[in-house]
Amino acid sequence: LTNARALSSSDLDFVIIDMEHSPFDVERLREFLLGMTNKRRILEKQSLQPDVVPFVRIPKIGRENFLSQVKQVLDVGAFGVMFPSVDNVEEARLAVTAMRYPQLSGSPDLTPLGLRGRNPSNAAWYWGVANYQRIADTWPLDRDGELLSIIQIETPEGVANSSEIVLVPGVGAIFIGPSDLSAAMGFESPNAPEVETAIQTVLAACLASGVPCAITTGPNDVVARLEQGFRIVTVGVDYGISASTSEALLLGRGAMN
Repeated sequence: LTNARALSSSDLDFVIIDMEHSPFDVERLREFLLGMTNKRRILEKQSLQPDVVPFVRIPKIGRENFLSQVKQVLDVGAFGVMFPSVDNVEEARLAVTAMRYPQLSGSPDLTPLGLRGRNPSNAAWYWGVANYQRIADTWPLDRDGELLSIIQIETPEGVANSSEIVLVPGVGAIFIGPSDLSAAMGFESPNAPEVETAIQTVLAACLASGVPCAITTGPNDVVARLEQGFRIVTVGVDYGISASTSEALLLGRGAMN
């Protein structure tokens, strides 16, 4: 709870709550999201939109309870879902499908059609809105959507299919995981030249399609990554705001101004 409060009061734009490498505990997630609710900031800016937007990374696509996991993290109020190790178009399309409600009557005919179970009351309460069901859709597929589908590419197969994955309607961002990618390629370090070549392949696909590309960074490379064309960068881990996180954040903001 203390960490949630510190993060919500920080200068970060977003946080990614990791439920892939930690227990999939929805009640703990609910408590964390409530801890991030900063009523003072809401009052000051007269807006319910959080300053620090929470996204959640879930386990890899393919488990039997995958659709249920997506539904549960969205139902407690997450603003987006990160899907690790997406290797092909079919998995990317399933990710988008899991996040979308079945279309309401009169809605634009947008595909892929949604499979998310309909129980918007909890998320609507957390967001503080009455029209949650209409805005809880994936951007940019739905221009009025407020949810983000973040597709992680972390394997050679995903790299090879990246130019097709970025074209799946509803994919909001591509996130490259250098550590897992290097391991999948057989390299101990993500700094191997072959890994960097793969990273640039994915980035090129994103730049060509206009899909934002994200990557992990630190003080030593955040500026270079932004100059390369990455539009989203992470600058720390979930242990709080460290000195290196603050330094990387400061450098990154300076490079964007």
